[in-house]
Formats: sequence, C-alpha cells, structure tokens
Amino acid sequence: MFAQQAKLSAEIETISKQANGIVGVGIMDLKTRETLLINQDHKFPMQSTFKFPLAMAVLDLVDKGKYKLDQKIHVTKAQLDRDTHSPMRDKHPDQDFDITIGELLGYSVSESDNNACDILFELAGGTKKVNDYIYALGVKDIAIVATEKEMKAGWNVQYTNFAHPSAYLQLLDIVYKGKTLSKSSHDFLWKILVAGPTGVKRIKGLLPEGTVVAHKTGTSGTNEKGVTAATNDVGIIKLPNKRDIAVVVFVSDATAKTDTRELVIARIARAAADYYGGK
Repeated sequence: MFAQQAKLSAEIETISKQANGIVGVGIMDLKTRETLLINQDHKFPMQSTFKFPLAMAVLDLVDKGKYKLDQKIHVTKAQLDRDTHSPMRDKHPDQDFDITIGELLGYSVSESDNNACDILFELAGGTKKVNDYIYALGVKDIAIVATEKEMKAGWNVQYTNFAHPSAYLQLLDIVYKGKTLSKSSHDFLWKILVAGPTGVKRIKGLLPEGTVVAHKTGTSGTNEKGVTAATNDVGIIKLPNKRDIAVVVFVSDATAKTDTRELVIARIARAAADYYGGK
C-alpha cells in the first residue's frame, strides 16, 4: 500500500507544478482512515471554503434550539454589499426582504453568497464564536477571524482565514461521520453541499458524470502582480465501489491562469478517485 500511495503522491506533486504556486492537498479514505497530505504545514487562505464550518456552527445552534431552519430573518437593503458576489441580493434588488435561515444557508454554501455568509456570521455571534465551535470539535489548525466584508478591506486580510489541509480533512470527516449534528441538520448540510453550482471544473471536473460530490469552493481575486491567493475546492466524493474519500485541494499564490488552476484541482481529484476507486 505504501508504495502505491507514494506513486499517487508523486503524481499529485507533478500535477501541482502546473499551478505555478503552492498547492496543499489532503486525501482521506473515510473508511480505512488512510491519509495523504502534501504541504501540510502551510497556512492556506480558505476564502469561501470557510462557509462550510460556518454552516456547521449555525446548524449546531439550530440543534440547540436557538434558531429554526424555517425561521424568517428580515434583511434590509442597507445590510447588503452591492459590490460582492450575491445571487440573493440579485434576486431582491434594492429592497428589504424576509428570508429563512435555511435559505440563507443554501445561498451561502451552495451559491457562495457573500452577503448571506455575513448575515449568518451575525446570527452565529461573530467569527470568534464560529472559530471556538470548530476548535471545540478538536480541529485546531484553522483560523476563522474575518468576515467576507472584512476580507474585502485589504489583500492580506484573506490570509488570516487559513487552514492546514489536515484541518479541513478533519472537518469533512466529522460531518461524514454524522455524529456532531442532528440527523436532520446533517442531511440538510449534505444536501446544500451537493447542490452547489459552483466549481464544476474543480473536484467534479474530470469525474464520471453523475458522481456525487459534496463540496465547497473558495476563490480569491488576482492582484496587480498576477497572483491569485486562493483557488480551492474541498469535499467528499462517493466512489462507485462504495468507498468514500475526502479531498482537499488548496491552490495558493498561483500565477497560472484560472483554467489551469482549476484543471490542477480536477486532475488531483481524478487521481485520488482512480487510486481509491480501484482503477
């Protein structure tokens, strides 16, 4: 097994060179616990992949009775950033509206909506509360300190929201086991992770059509030097041989074009799926 895993690791290292950046990888067979880590000690900016632990924290509050998924929240147009990715705002242009917590979670996780994300941070009591919740689960190599709005304040702020690949594998494993959240919250989170239209060229990009992938993407802007801080995808792939694997790919500080960065993620996910899928 070790020799085979070394071969997979070498293949991933070769694929990673195409990104012209730092590529962090975590892969785990969720049944046997076999794990592969690359660039484990680097602090990778999470960007929108932090919306996944945020959703876990909000659903924990639902389980504790503080909120309900069908509970309506009043949103004013003044709360909404006009200059950010927000399908929710686009659906309710220039108006106040009511929306359920479940819908906010769907927008934030499935569609990576930044306004929905920051409203959820408010409901959760702020970034520190979310970070403390994740730490309490035993996940330490992660930092959730800045909201989407705060990340916009300056290029370097995004680096304060970081994770090591192993920390993200832990998060995916915790959700996969289904013991932390109630069954209804777990099923809801799984549904919105699978439903997302984002990142079709990343983990899902080279997998056979119809492969179930519960995942969350994260993407930064590109600075004037042509460096993109984060092109990420993290998730669980259900393989046809009934094996399930967690795959984390962070592409950081890369100068390759978008298509190339996304193809690096797709090729790494495919290599992992072939390895664990018995190809």
